[in-house]
Amino acid sequence: MTMAQNLSPTTAGSGSASAPAPVPGATHNADDRLVRVGRARRLFMSAEFGSAAAAVIVFIGFSVLAPAFASPAGIGNFLDPAATLGIMAVAVALLMIGGEFDLSAGVMTGSTALVTALVTTQLNTNVWFGMIASLVFAVVIGLLNGILVHRTKLPSFIITLGTMFMLWGLNYAVTSNLTHQVTVSGLAKYTGFEAAQAVFGSSVGGFQISLVWWIVLTVVGIVLLTRTRIGNWIAAVGGNATGALAVGVPVAKVRIGLFVGTAVAAWLVGQLTVVRYASATVTTGIGAEFNFIIAAVIGGCLLTGGAGSVLGASIGALIFGMVQQGMPLAGLPSELFKFFLGAILLVAVFINLYLKKKSQAVRS
Repeated sequence: MTMAQNLSPTTAGSGSASAPAPVPGATHNADDRLVRVGRARRLFMSAEFGSAAAAVIVFIGFSVLAPAFASPAGIGNFLDPAATLGIMAVAVALLMIGGEFDLSAGVMTGSTALVTALVTTQLNTNVWFGMIASLVFAVVIGLLNGILVHRTKLPSFIITLGTMFMLWGLNYAVTSNLTHQVTVSGLAKYTGFEAAQAVFGSSVGGFQISLVWWIVLTVVGIVLLTRTRIGNWIAAVGGNATGALAVGVPVAKVRIGLFVGTAVAAWLVGQLTVVRYASATVTTGIGAEFNFIIAAVIGGCLLTGGAGSVLGASIGALIFGMVQQGMPLAGLPSELFKFFLGAILLVAVFINLYLKKKSQAVRS
C-alpha cells in the first residue's frame, strides 16, 4: 500500500482509512469507531478557520479606528509587506509541516540580493547573470542545510542557526571588503535591469508585482500540499519520519527538497527587493526568519510538524501586514508592534492546540 493511499489528499497531516467491512448479522447501522463530522464542525477545526477569522477581525478593527486603512491606498500599504512575507510564509509553512525549521531564511533574503548586486557590479555584467548566480548560491545553501539536517540527525534549529550566523558574517565581510560600504547600489545602470524590473519590480493595477508572485506561489503551495503525492509525503515526514520511511516515502529527498524550496523562496524575495530598490544592503532580512515562522503558526502550522496549511500561512502574513501598517494609522505606538506580534503568536498556538485536541477527540 502506498503512502498516497494512507494519507488524505485534502488535509495535510490527516490520515484516511477505509471503513471496516460490516460484520454479518450485526444489528447496529454504523461502526462505533467512525464519527460523522458535519461541514460546519469540519470548517471550525480546519487550520485556516482561526487565521481567517482573526484577519477579518483585525481588518474591521483597524477600519473602524482609522477609516483610511480600508481605502485603496491603505489596502495597498498593508498588502506590500504582506506579499514578501507571504512568499516566505508559504515555503516556511511547507517546511514546518515537514517537521523542520530554517532560521537562515531571513538572512538568506539579504544574501541573495547581495550576491545579485555584487556579481553584477563587480563583474560589470548583465543583471540576469547576477540573478542566476544568486539562484545557484541559494540552491547550494538549501542543499547544504537539508543534507546536514538529514545526515547528522541534529535539530534543524541548530544547523540553520549556524548557517544564519555564517551568512550574516559573510554578508558584512564580503560586501565591506569589495565595496568598502555596507550597501551595494547603482544596479539600475547595468544591462538587463529594465527587463528584470518588469518581472520583479513593476506594479500591476496599482499594487506591487510581489503581490502577484505571492498569490501564484500560494496557489502552487496549496495544490502541492493538498492534491499531490508530494504533499502527502511532506505531512508524513513531519508527522512520523520513521514510519514514513518504513512505507516507502523518500524521506531524504522530501526533507532536502523542502530546504531547497525555502532557499529558492528567499532568493525570490531577495530579487524582488534588490530590483525594486536597485540596491542591496547587509542588514536586509536579519531577524525576519521569526516573522516567517510566526505567520506560519498563525496560519495553523504546528511547531511539532505533520500538520498545517499553506493558505493559513498566507493569511497569517496578511494579518502581519495589517497589524504593521494599521497600528500607526490607528494612533497606536509603533513600538508595541512586536508586543502585539508576540501576543498573536501565543493566541495562535493555543488555538492550534485546542483545534488539534478537538480533532483527535472526534477521531478517537
